[in-house]
Amino acid sequence: MTSVLVRYHEVALKKGNRPYFVELLKRNLVSSASGLGLAEISVLPGRLLMVFDDKVEREELCRRLRAVFGVANFSFVERTAPDLESLKARILDSLNGKQFASFRIETKRADKAFPLTSPEINREVGAFVKARSGARVDLENAELTVAIEILPRAAFFGFDKIAGAGGLPVGASGRVISLISGGIDSPVAAYRMMQRGCRLIFTHFHSSPYLDKTSQEKVRELVRLLTHYQFSSRLYLIPFGEIQRQIVAAVLRPLRVVLYRRMMMRIAEAVAKKERAGALVTGESLAQVASQTLENLAVIEKAATLPVLRPLVGMDKQEIIDQARRIGTFETSVIPDQDCCQLFVPRHPATKARLADVEEAESRLDLTALTQLGTENVEVEEFRFPE
Repeated sequence: MTSVLVRYHEVALKKGNRPYFVELLKRNLVSSASGLGLAEISVLPGRLLMVFDDKVEREELCRRLRAVFGVANFSFVERTAPDLESLKARILDSLNGKQFASFRIETKRADKAFPLTSPEINREVGAFVKARSGARVDLENAELTVAIEILPRAAFFGFDKIAGAGGLPVGASGRVISLISGGIDSPVAAYRMMQRGCRLIFTHFHSSPYLDKTSQEKVRELVRLLTHYQFSSRLYLIPFGEIQRQIVAAVLRPLRVVLYRRMMMRIAEAVAKKERAGALVTGESLAQVASQTLENLAVIEKAATLPVLRPLVGMDKQEIIDQARRIGTFETSVIPDQDCCQLFVPRHPATKARLADVEEAESRLDLTALTQLGTENVEVEEFRFPE
């Protein structure tokens, strides 16, 4: 059997609510490992143990576990009896055939009744390994690290700690609606909210048939990629071209972009009501484009009654691009497309819209009818990972 010890950090800080967060993390780990031969998962003090059959594809398992929010790091480990002689013997067997010039021992002793402290275990096992291998001890830049965990009924050891995604388990912070375009920013915003424990329902506004369906195809691929982090997703494809046309017919050019965004907020909030979501999420970054000035953001969010979360608001474009590359959405996001942001957009949009002017312009529109128009012809698609 192949054993993986999963460690968490932020979850451990939840005190009285910790069992709830651990159970969510456990459930998400099971979803992530679907189809890989998971035989057992158990909760240990401060960590979880996953046991797989020996045919598990380690590379694929690592890829999936690295994407589970709530995981600080994990290791492939071996289990021994919780006594020093058994531990040293098993470590020696496992080191047979390994070549290394330097090493270090790192011990975490969760069982405080164990007769030796962590530094004492490090010294005992370190002296043993040095005597048998001839390698030198290097606490800073060792070629090999032996990580030991002492628990009440067992001890574990392994040779690598693989970094996880950190954060909180998806589902711990409730449901939110993510307004996702085909661009770079909104997928990164979605990722960052999932890392904070939110489960996302996606909404995409498109201008078909006025523009082609490239943006819809891109968004499907982006949602498929993001589903790797939350295992199931729902995407609402919302026709917005006719709404834009009606706004153009009734409103002067400079305010149109702000009115488009306010209508998106209203329609997304209607989806949120249906999905019992508690907030809206956008990829807006302060002052990046005309609709994202401080004044415009303030006017736009007043169209919503739910909180509007902007996880990228203080990030610059290069930071966002760098994170898009890390999470795997950048290459899809930069594929050329035609989205609703390019339809009926004035050359000189207002950058400091006043709420009174916006509300006066909206008085010429039937906002209820436009919101209904945006929700009645919606297409809903479901995504799963693993597929």
